[in-house]
Amino acid sequence: MKFPENFLWGGAVAANQCEGAYNEDGKGIDIQDILPHGMKTPPTEEPTPDNLKLTAIDFYHRYKDDIKLFAEMGFKVFRTSIAWSRIFPNGDDAEPNEQGLKFYDDLFDECHKYGIEPLVTISHYETPLHLAKKYNGWANHDLIGFYEKYVRTIFARYGKKVKYWLTFNEINSVLHQPLVSGGIMTPLSELSKSDLYQACHHEFVASALATKIAHEMMPDAKVGCMILAIPFYPLSPNPDDVIQTMETDHANDFFGDMHVRGEYPGYMKRYFREHGIEIQTTPEELKLLKENTVDFVSFSYYMSSCISADPSKQAGEGNIVPGVPNPYLKASPWGWQIDPKGIRFVLNRYYDRWQKPLFIVENGLGTNDELVDDGKGGRTVNDDYRIEYLNDHLVQVGEAIADGVPVMGYTTWGCIDLVSASTAEMKKRYGFIYVDRNNDGTGTLARYRKKSFWWYKDVIATNGGSLKA
Repeated sequence: MKFPENFLWGGAVAANQCEGAYNEDGKGIDIQDILPHGMKTPPTEEPTPDNLKLTAIDFYHRYKDDIKLFAEMGFKVFRTSIAWSRIFPNGDDAEPNEQGLKFYDDLFDECHKYGIEPLVTISHYETPLHLAKKYNGWANHDLIGFYEKYVRTIFARYGKKVKYWLTFNEINSVLHQPLVSGGIMTPLSELSKSDLYQACHHEFVASALATKIAHEMMPDAKVGCMILAIPFYPLSPNPDDVIQTMETDHANDFFGDMHVRGEYPGYMKRYFREHGIEIQTTPEELKLLKENTVDFVSFSYYMSSCISADPSKQAGEGNIVPGVPNPYLKASPWGWQIDPKGIRFVLNRYYDRWQKPLFIVENGLGTNDELVDDGKGGRTVNDDYRIEYLNDHLVQVGEAIADGVPVMGYTTWGCIDLVSASTAEMKKRYGFIYVDRNNDGTGTLARYRKKSFWWYKDVIATNGGSLKA
């Protein structure tokens, strides 16, 4: 495998899944604080003790030790997010919270101490709860102004410390998880398609505005969108399955098209017409979208899925977006089908479509791990299954690079164990570093290097040369 000399190897986390300290140093409540059991359950009225995210893995207090471990692996880049409610506790505050701003100053300084570039997601599934309750989140046009104030504040503060920015995490997930992704309190079953796509429009405008402001305030910065990528295969060669797959792809490609091409594609205009969907916009907003497209496209990739036009086919489990299980693939204990070749397919498909540099900012295996004695007086996890998963995916990334796809970097998801976004569990582990915390909240929060820690260190040190095809 030959990876570019400047390839950005690293790992990724999200503030709401690792920081904890949910009510410390002026932080406000966000939507994750009232979702103690994950995405598919109703929110609570207020934070409850059974919500693991309230403490998470205590990264807020332990980040120096954790970043030191990342540096030991050789990370070139560390993807994290800023908790909006640490900066503006309610989202619509007149002034930012200085204690929150200082935390990220210190975090980014610690990264640079080891030569690690921060890759920062501006909004990662943690809309301030006040914005959700008072304004119904991104369904309301006012969110654009609050977001603008937020990004101007963090760009001014961290412009010399952060070069790579992502505007929204998995922005297309709002179609399936409007509360988690868009802070929209109206249940999906009660949300009209017009209101849902209006919320998408507001996020597109906000993203373009953030890109414009970033390029004005930080000329050397690079701004990307971030998409939940799932390649869909027709379940059969039946043309009906093929067309159904094309339409499913359109629903997701739409979000990349808006960020890269800056205008509503014809297939979505048809969809809007045929479903009676009306989007309120202005000539100024359309001009903003067209003139402020992203510098690169980033995405998460965990699995592929199949599509059938036959409504009797049962949908399987997956990363937010449902699909029909592929009979040729195995699945993780959480039902996510394992398809390394799918990442090569996605990379080629996205580059063919958008002709922009690509950045894989989430990929990994969430599964059960067993902490055991390492035979040297310490403890470890013999996670050969994770090594196999990541090796096989990275080999396919190398194949895509050989195909001519410009891949900027690769950050594994949950490089240190954290609380799952989909299920709010600790036992669904992704990391190279085991965190001693259990689903019932017990544990010492001690950190232990897994076998995959040393494997990934070698992959980075050899720039992919140690991968086994």
